[in-house]
Amino acid sequence: MAQNLYGPGVRMGNWNEDVYLEEELMKDFLAKKDKGQLLIQRNRRLKENLLRPMQLSISEDGYVRYGDKVMLVNPDHPETEADLFLGGDLSLCMTPDEIKAHLRDALEVPCGLSAAQTKIPVGRNTFTVLCAAGEVIGQFLRYGQNFRLGIAGGFADRMLYLSSDHRTLMKSSKRSWLQEVYLTDEDSYLNCWQAAFPDPQLRLEYEGFPVLANAKILINHCHTNRGLVAHRHLFLSTYFGKEAEVAAHTYLDSHRVEKPKNHWMLVTGNPRKDSSTMLDLPKPPAEDTRVLEHVAEPGTRNAPGAHACTRPM
Repeated sequence: MAQNLYGPGVRMGNWNEDVYLEEELMKDFLAKKDKGQLLIQRNRRLKENLLRPMQLSISEDGYVRYGDKVMLVNPDHPETEADLFLGGDLSLCMTPDEIKAHLRDALEVPCGLSAAQTKIPVGRNTFTVLCAAGEVIGQFLRYGQNFRLGIAGGFADRMLYLSSDHRTLMKSSKRSWLQEVYLTDEDSYLNCWQAAFPDPQLRLEYEGFPVLANAKILINHCHTNRGLVAHRHLFLSTYFGKEAEVAAHTYLDSHRVEKPKNHWMLVTGNPRKDSSTMLDLPKPPAEDTRVLEHVAEPGTRNAPGAHACTRPM
């Protein structure tokens, strides 16, 4: 009777080679861990940079200057074209591809964009107003003047520029299939934008005047003459959750006036509080309301320094 020399705990096959491979895999794992090259480590660094708190520039006179750090915000408005949409103020954000973001710890170029419900200035939504024609840092940004918008995404050694180009069969926005807006490190005319006053009847009068901070403006692409737009009803599943699509397209109503989805604000910092924006300040009452309240107060009609409200004939 032959005796069985192998029990259930005996390892069969080339066990020496298996042990060697396991040891090599462990050494490779520990080496990558020491160098910070593990997938979870690279992913964590990218997310930390994109969500790094930033400090916006403070406008002392209410105007935007070259070199200012601002947030691009699409003001809250009701969306009448769809039942489901993102409400509130939406800020323009850098949005890396979700799969590529898990594989690299650096920004992939070109990089996507989206509009998110966040009012906190971080690396992914803080833009720098840059010169396009040799203007000196500190000069006013003016209506009708070419400028660029750059973003570092929390990184210190790289600047990406807000860009766009004509729509093609191979290149368009993901949901609306309109003209795509993206971030690139190439310096070209495709990076150039212009600010326009939202009221078409006053647009020519404001040409050449400084752009007001925290006020509604239009941001038009110079090369294609398309307006930057936030599609609140078209959702994107991004690296940071559900956000709205951003594209380049001009929407006009029946009076040939740009719709609120084309309105943007260059939001600056709040001088009263660090890491805050002017959106956090309570909105003052309307000018007409304040005038009516002032007139309605007893004894103010003939009070010294009172201003009469006159209407041109």
